[in-house]
Amino acid sequence: MNARMRAATRDTFSSFAVRNFRLFFAGQTVSQVGNWLTLIAQTLLVLKLTGSGVMVGLLTACQFAPVLLLGAWGGLVADRSDKRRLLIVVQIIAMAQSFALAALAFMDRPPVAAIFAVAAAGGLTTAFDNPARRAIVVEMVPEEMVNNAVSLNSALMTGSRIVGPALAGLLISNVGYGWCFLVDGISYLAVLVGYGMMDGNEIRAAAPAVKGKGQVRAGLRYVRSTRDLWIPLTMMAIIGTLTFNFSVVMPLLVERTFHGTESDFTWLFSVLSVGSLVGALATARRQQVDVRHVIGSAAAFGASMLVFAASPNLISAFPLGLLVGVSSIAFMTSSTAIVQVRADPSMRGRVLALQAMVFLGSTPIGGPILGWLCDWLNPRAGVIVGGAAALVAAGWGYLAAHRGSTKPIEPAPTPTLAA
Repeated sequence: MNARMRAATRDTFSSFAVRNFRLFFAGQTVSQVGNWLTLIAQTLLVLKLTGSGVMVGLLTACQFAPVLLLGAWGGLVADRSDKRRLLIVVQIIAMAQSFALAALAFMDRPPVAAIFAVAAAGGLTTAFDNPARRAIVVEMVPEEMVNNAVSLNSALMTGSRIVGPALAGLLISNVGYGWCFLVDGISYLAVLVGYGMMDGNEIRAAAPAVKGKGQVRAGLRYVRSTRDLWIPLTMMAIIGTLTFNFSVVMPLLVERTFHGTESDFTWLFSVLSVGSLVGALATARRQQVDVRHVIGSAAAFGASMLVFAASPNLISAFPLGLLVGVSSIAFMTSSTAIVQVRADPSMRGRVLALQAMVFLGSTPIGGPILGWLCDWLNPRAGVIVGGAAALVAAGWGYLAAHRGSTKPIEPAPTPTLAA
């Protein structure tokens, strides 16, 4: 039994054998907790100042509209650049953005327009950070460890969602919103130190893309012609628009439907993230990923959202939130892994930027819509729409994968990883 447990642990955390990945993981662990402090504090501050679901949705739109507008260019910059150096520059700018939010939050009555403007500046850094950071994860580890590194990176992101929201609730209730942004700004030092200590010679960097015309369009054509990229990305567009808007729907559900407090929202978000962490660690041992995993996890995500929407009270929402967390990260990990592994190295930055565009960039569309729907009907309606959207995406993915063939879906050869 002990031998099996040691083997399972070794398989789950195999990427930690790579020094660069350990440095990346340690720095991101601190920084991502800080990022969640800002995301939660921004949402609750705007909700407190305006009391409007639509305004919360517009805040989300400001945070992620730059990803929609500039994401493809950000991916091209990542393909052309030394990713580690690019990420260092982006983190410095993001640090300044967090300090600017702290200055606003320490005011007696911060102007909402200014909060939106600084949030948009943060979205600008995300447009360049997201494709470069996710592409460098693939380049830091050997080919056979890519799926493990992707899953551990997902576990890192979801683990930060456990600590970050809970810490945000404690800071907001005891010392105020401004301290969340201030701590986030300081947390960037950890990731900057991590990038600075990496050995650039051990990164399997793809050859930089040569400058030329039509490279963004070439990336789009490449994705459209590759089934194992096109299906997950289209599903991600649907689910990213209407299902993954937790930061809009959840605080309204807790406040208006369950009559809870800001702390109740942060704890519910943390519990949901515990489920995500469990799901991410469970998928870390998977040695191959294909379109079937993406479709199945999307269906499970949609079903769990509909069950969650039926929660009669806040107490019952906590265990059901675990199910949402597990299924949501299963979809996110499978769709991310297949894109990262299946994409040609010379196209990886552009493909990952396109994924960020359809996931994060779709939020400016879905956020205000769901905020308006929650104001017009009730927050449960927003959760139901999200669950239905995930089921529709799963159904479309199944039909698209089987179109023109009566054979079962076979695992794609390229995403198959060695043990």
